[in-house]
Amino acid sequence: MDKPNMLRDRILAFMREEAYKPMAAEDLAEEMALKGKELAEFWPILDELEAKAFIIKTRYGKYGVPEKMNLVVGRYAATSKGFGFVIDDVSVEGDVFIAPDATMSAMHNDKVVARVHRLTSGTGRRREGEVIRIVDRANNKVVGTFESSRHFGFVIPDDLRIGHDIFIPKSEFNGAKKGSKVVVEITKWPEKRKSAEGKVVQVLGHKGDSGIEILSIITRHNLPTSFDVDVEREAEKIPETISEGELVGRRDLRHLPLVTIDGEDAKDLDDAVHIERLPNGRYRLGVHIADVSYYVRENTPLDKEARERGTSVYLVDRVLPMLPHRLSNGICSLNAGVDRLALSAHMDIDHMGQVVNYEIFPSVIHVRTRLSYTIVRKILADHDEDLRNEYKELVPDLEQMERLCRILKERRLRRGAIDFDFPEIKVKLDEQGRPVELVKRVRTIAESIIEEFMLVANETVAEHMHHIGVPSVFRVHDEPDAEKMQKLNHLLHNFGQQLQKVEEVRPMALQKILAQIAGRPEERIVSTVMLRSLKQARYEAENRGHFGLAARYYTHFTSPIRRYPDLIVHRLVRETFTSGDISAKRREKLALLLPQIALHSSERERAAAEAERETVDLKKVEYMAQFVGEEFDGVINGVTAFGLFVELPNGVEGLIHVSSMDNDYYRYVEQEYALIGERTGKVFRLGDAVRVLLTKVNPEERTIDFVFATEVGMQAAGSKRPTSRKPLGSQPAKQANRSKKKKTSSARPKTPKKQ
Repeated sequence: MDKPNMLRDRILAFMREEAYKPMAAEDLAEEMALKGKELAEFWPILDELEAKAFIIKTRYGKYGVPEKMNLVVGRYAATSKGFGFVIDDVSVEGDVFIAPDATMSAMHNDKVVARVHRLTSGTGRRREGEVIRIVDRANNKVVGTFESSRHFGFVIPDDLRIGHDIFIPKSEFNGAKKGSKVVVEITKWPEKRKSAEGKVVQVLGHKGDSGIEILSIITRHNLPTSFDVDVEREAEKIPETISEGELVGRRDLRHLPLVTIDGEDAKDLDDAVHIERLPNGRYRLGVHIADVSYYVRENTPLDKEARERGTSVYLVDRVLPMLPHRLSNGICSLNAGVDRLALSAHMDIDHMGQVVNYEIFPSVIHVRTRLSYTIVRKILADHDEDLRNEYKELVPDLEQMERLCRILKERRLRRGAIDFDFPEIKVKLDEQGRPVELVKRVRTIAESIIEEFMLVANETVAEHMHHIGVPSVFRVHDEPDAEKMQKLNHLLHNFGQQLQKVEEVRPMALQKILAQIAGRPEERIVSTVMLRSLKQARYEAENRGHFGLAARYYTHFTSPIRRYPDLIVHRLVRETFTSGDISAKRREKLALLLPQIALHSSERERAAAEAERETVDLKKVEYMAQFVGEEFDGVINGVTAFGLFVELPNGVEGLIHVSSMDNDYYRYVEQEYALIGERTGKVFRLGDAVRVLLTKVNPEERTIDFVFATEVGMQAAGSKRPTSRKPLGSQPAKQANRSKKKKTSSARPKTPKKQ
């Protein structure tokens, strides 16, 4: 770490811990006893800290830290309704609500400073405030639809949360025609009475063109679709096989019966596993992860590109990998039948699921067999005799893995880990990229085995790094806000459940609720609302525990091919192999570097998740277009003042707008998650079964509109909740004028690894 950065940290530490009031710059320098070169460095550092809002300069020229000045610095999360929230990752008091007239023209994802005015009325302790400064603009380029008149044009952003059309002078059309999908660069930011102004820098195509919507999603989230020449050139230099010289210092594990267990269409295989039963009755679990950090060295073009991307992105029709295919599908992929370099974790686990001993070391491995989730499920759950005979040498090990999986899961549940089990909806596409089927994938014992093995490996490595005191990147999940737990409790009361404490909810209390409602009609609804009530997991440079897993230590170690934080953890683990520690100089460098990597990785993870979800939602809407005019059974899974969201059994969600419910005036009762008719008293509540008619789909906005199928259907919804429902299933698309060739959507990462 250079001296200016050391001084920067000293200034922040002093202002946060010792300065009891805002100070003028001269007083601050005097109190810190700065002289000579440090005093010269002090002034530009102070300006930098103020520019980035780490410190705040008052109107009287004094400096303080925002958390002591009733200010919040964070990312502005806008909504399509005009209001938004400042996401506060520092305070335990939660986010700050910003009314539509208090945004100061902030746009979605801008970094802002907000002043907190008061607590909102009603239950909970939500803070309300106003944006007083925009620190960094996030949307310098926007994707949208171009519209024009004779003298000017404007772009309607695809992301409704941006909330501002962008004015385009006629001289800046740059070839865009009415209805074009374009990328516009903002040249003037919006003000109170003025729209943002910009220029068209790229024409993607025309609205309605094949593939244009997915291309728009990719562009909007700034997802790269190719690698630069220098990155590809470096990748080409990496050999496709390992040499004898590369085995020096590695433990040879090629004799072990290693297997990989993945989806049938997976191509980037990060992990292999094996199991042994020791003489003392304990299990020895081996988790072997591709040694990507051996090939991707720090600050090389490959490393810089991977850091910028942060993660691989698994869209509905393609994969945008973090690393070039030569690595991700080649030398770093643990393909069966070839030697590979790995980092291995051997964990001795007792009958209670405790890791009583472990080793982490570099290795060379040779995967014997590639298995799929389907094969493992058929062997273990279905007892398929043909497959059990075909893989007879592996059946004893798979049965041992099943036993250990159950032991590890029971241990997690005993300590209170929250175990959500949402089915994944996978879209099958034809050769032209059109959706032909929606498939609901439910977690089976095969997925659970990999999930539990990866979880215990991640926990073991996190605890190891914490105890040896080496800087690292951790996966953290903070405790939920009391206000959201209070709202969840209101929902639970409707189903005869209750949280005893909402101020200090423990994960075990939430897991008990899930266990009590398992198999009941309200299970999916309660689980969904509970998940939405929790905070998002993120990456941090310090260990803060993982609430959802009820884990004191957690990191991401098991997927370095597709997640940059895992690659960093690998790199840091490898650095400790020679001496067990790292130098003081390296520690100082990491103290600056790791928080930046953690923050950027969290941001790219969110962008990737949004893009993945948007492409799936797009194809769901396209798929449902063939069913306009047909009726379906569904369940109310969202209630708002403007209508009811209904989910069909195939995972498709649509809206019944309140304007279509014209037999009465309906009042939104937030505490009851319900719309209640003023005259009839009919109640539409979260979890109610309904029958709906599909009236409209809008692929561009990715929306589906329902109305109630019949008046009888409305009466049924307002009566007692049925215990059985007619399923929609995963109907294949109508095949008229369609190619019968199918392809499965691009290989998605294993659900178990998304912790």
